[in-house]
Amino acid sequence: MTIEIKIPSPGESISEVELASWFVENGDMVERDQEVGEIESEKATLPLIADKGGKIELLAEVGDMLKVGDVACKIDTSAEGTKKEDFPDEKEPDSSKDKQEKPAGVPEKKGDQEQEISDGMQEKAGKVQGGSERVQGGSGREQKDHEEKQEEAEKKEEDGPGGGLKKEQSYKADEKKATASIHTNAKATPVARKMMEEEGLNIDDIINGLRKITSNDVQSVKELGDKPSTESFTKKEVSREQQRARLSQLRKKISERLVAVKNETAMLTTFNEADMSSVMDLRKKYQEKFVEQHGIKLGFMSFFTKAVTMALQQYPSVNSYMEGDEIVTPEFCDVGIAVQTDKGLMVPIIRNTETLELAEIEQQIMEIAGRARKNRISMDELSGGTFTITNGGIFGSMLSTPILNPPQSAILGMHNIIDRPVAVNGKVEIRPMMYIALSYDHRVIDGRDSVGFLKTIKEFIEQPTAMLFGKQDPERMLLGL
Repeated sequence: MTIEIKIPSPGESISEVELASWFVENGDMVERDQEVGEIESEKATLPLIADKGGKIELLAEVGDMLKVGDVACKIDTSAEGTKKEDFPDEKEPDSSKDKQEKPAGVPEKKGDQEQEISDGMQEKAGKVQGGSERVQGGSGREQKDHEEKQEEAEKKEEDGPGGGLKKEQSYKADEKKATASIHTNAKATPVARKMMEEEGLNIDDIINGLRKITSNDVQSVKELGDKPSTESFTKKEVSREQQRARLSQLRKKISERLVAVKNETAMLTTFNEADMSSVMDLRKKYQEKFVEQHGIKLGFMSFFTKAVTMALQQYPSVNSYMEGDEIVTPEFCDVGIAVQTDKGLMVPIIRNTETLELAEIEQQIMEIAGRARKNRISMDELSGGTFTITNGGIFGSMLSTPILNPPQSAILGMHNIIDRPVAVNGKVEIRPMMYIALSYDHRVIDGRDSVGFLKTIKEFIEQPTAMLFGKQDPERMLLGL
């Protein structure tokens, strides 16, 4: 039985995808639920899964554009549990069957010649050929091969025990002699020396055979004393090659969206900085207990997600977006976390962050980021979102102007943490500081709200206990006790 693996629908309004890669080759045996390939749409990368095990037949090539419902490959399920070598392209004749059916001495026909092979001749041919080939009687080639091998064996006997070893030692001595040189100060790398031994050359051949000695060579040797210069003979390789790669559907769509954002929005960026001391102290104090309680580490992103959520509730215009002639303001907070993958930037969404505690936020960030990096994120997890956070600090970025993720009207940019001198209560202290940036669409968000929103995030990060626990016990709230 043969089943067809068809292109699934990546989501609404998407009818065509690109075959990004095959993980198997034509004719391979695959198992049930095995990922055999990947398809790439303008929004995400999705796997092709084998519904059943068997021998696979690939019907499309990498780079092909396929429509939803097209057959990408077929699987012969009747071959399930067998190996690939059980399906040769051409079946070989069963010679053992012929041997059993035909009595000895019966003439065989091969081409236009008829031959008769006795059991004794077959046995003799097996000794000469190692038992792997049939021998034609009457031909002198097998007899000649037999005589040559016999002559070689006799020659070894004449050399006596260890004769082969003596010859090998002699060959090595000749090779060593070939590499002898009057240039006793010349140096050769092990690889170069091995090459000279294989070619029967010595250092004299190499030095004298390269080119004529010039005055520059003499001057170099004179300056270096007894150490001859090899720099004159070293030529640096320069490459002028170029590589070209076709844009993927995902990369094309990202490019179009980025250009549209710059052309269709009134995007501005405002900046501030946050002292990370309190958050770092809190993480250090409760990290071990947090891991024991929840099985995950407490990161910075969950603190910023919580701070963003609370700030969005204070400044709802930052949570808004423009749709035609209307401004839509959701009463919920769906925060997108930008994740860099091999296929491009993806922004999976954490829904209703206003209802989540810190541990729940951390857990969801870990799960969706992991699936995004493995290209196993669903379209639903990438759709929607009212606000986005991107962290360029993990790549070492000190300051940037993040670009909007439409149709959203704002995005927060986190950056790396650097110890810098700051004024604290009239004194200069070294504190771990982070620049934070808010890019926003000025058509939807006024300057006052954008600056106030970013300042609120700064305050929440610098006073995390008040943000997370209020007047309640921090340990009980943080650990969910």
